Amino acid sequence: MNAISLEKINIGDSLPPLALPPINRFTLALFAGASGDHNAIHIDTDYARRAGMPDVFAHGMLSMAYLGRLLTQWVDQRQLREFGVRFLGITHLGHQITCTGTVVDRFEVEGEQRVKVEVRTTNQYGETKIVGDAVIAL
Repeated sequence: MNAISLEKINIGDSLPPLALPPINRFTLALFAGASGDHNAIHIDTDYARRAGMPDVFAHGMLSMAYLGRLLTQWVDQRQLREFGVRFLGITHLGHQITCTGTVVDRFEVEGEQRVKVEVRTTNQYGETKIVGDAVIAL
C-alpha cells in the first residue's frame, strides 16, 4: 500500500485475508529450527500422546508469525507500533489457517496518524485460535 491510500483507511475496513496451506509436520519442523523452539509437544508424536494430545500441534508463535505476515503484507514493517495476541485454542495438524484483520480505530499520537487493527486466526471450521490487535502508523 502507498501513503496516499493509507490516508483513506476507514474504521471497518478489512485487510486482505491471508489463507495458508494446512499445517503439517514439515512446517512445524521448519518453524522449530527457525525459532529455536524445539519443545517436544510440537515435534514428537509419542511425547504429545503421553501428554494427552492426539498428535503434535502448531507452536502458538507460528500463528502469531502468520498474523505478522498479514500485517506486513498490508504495510511496511517500519509502520508497526504495537502488536499483541491472546491464544484461544490449539492449531492442530491439518488445520488450514486464515488470518484476517479489521480497522477498529483511527487516532493520533504526538502528531502521528495511526490505526488500530484487530487481527485473528481461524481454521477451516470457523474456530478462532488467536485474537489480537496491532497499531499501525500511517
